[in-house]
Amino acid sequence: MTAPAGISLSGVSKTFEGRGKTVQALRDVTLNCPAGSFTALIGPSGCGKSTALRVALGLETPDTGEIRIHGDTPLEAARAGKTGVAFQDAALLPWRSVRRNVEMPLEVIGLSRKAHAAQVQAMIDLVGLSGYENSLPGELSGGMRQRVAIARALVTEPRVLFMDEPFGALDQILRRQMNVELQRVWQETGATALLVTHGIDEAVFLADRIVVMHAGPGRIADIIDVPFARPRHPDLFSDPAFHALTDRVAAVLHG
Repeated sequence: MTAPAGISLSGVSKTFEGRGKTVQALRDVTLNCPAGSFTALIGPSGCGKSTALRVALGLETPDTGEIRIHGDTPLEAARAGKTGVAFQDAALLPWRSVRRNVEMPLEVIGLSRKAHAAQVQAMIDLVGLSGYENSLPGELSGGMRQRVAIARALVTEPRVLFMDEPFGALDQILRRQMNVELQRVWQETGATALLVTHGIDEAVFLADRIVVMHAGPGRIADIIDVPFARPRHPDLFSDPAFHALTDRVAAVLHG
């Protein structure tokens, strides 16, 4: 039996017009991410991976095709708090504390902060920021700010978590630490995850499947299954099988 699709894109195409030039960002992209799975989109700049994520979020309207998020349209899912998103820029409001930043999605969809105080604290605890509830973003490191962004993305208990290069601005050592933490958080929530990344190591460590995209126009070149058991530990980064798979992804990516 086929697993129910948490994220489903069917025949999605998207073209942008500007400065006398037409760019087909996506052409006939079909992708099904099973509920509870972790999928990574990887490809060169301009291949349409971020556009695919924005279309799935409802931030862009496709020219053709259909998108469903656990059966709903992207906008229906967003209005119901079923989707959470974290971008490379944590985009925290500098005058609001960690707690008040995490509460923001509740306010946006009209839920009471007080009634959901325990849920807010649970998300802060989940990302390892207990004791920093009243700190301002300017008092936090880059990695800690990204933890706040992830807690904020999860506070409505979304069924789907979208991430666009959430650790792209971090150094390699911290990025790997955050990969381990993100795996833990994702496993505890059970959300369907879609990650856009330029990092092959990051994709192989985190994902169940890696979707490799090519540009001109943006399209899926291959889908590669990741066989490593979970939970995955940092020593996987030095495993020969891990490097063999990263080499395979790189060959498709640059082929």
